[in-house]
Amino acid sequence: MINSIVLAVQATVPNTPAWSPTIGLVMIICNILGLAIARFATQDRGSKPPSPIPTLGFPQLLAGTSFGHILGAGVILGLTNVGAI
Repeated sequence: MINSIVLAVQATVPNTPAWSPTIGLVMIICNILGLAIARFATQDRGSKPPSPIPTLGFPQLLAGTSFGHILGAGVILGLTNVGAI
């Protein structure tokens, strides 16, 4: 029973490229976009504790860069799948 279940599963691993300056640039752009979205999407801007960016608090900085990394991973995988990277 378990052998037939294991045989039915297909391993689908996306084609992930090695790191290059192009991929780094895409991730930087996505992080800047994530920070911009966090800046305008939050109501309590600049809350304590402060961050290195004057208009954002530390929670907004973490949220923006986290969202930027998620966005960047999707963009990199999408551009790789299309063949642009």
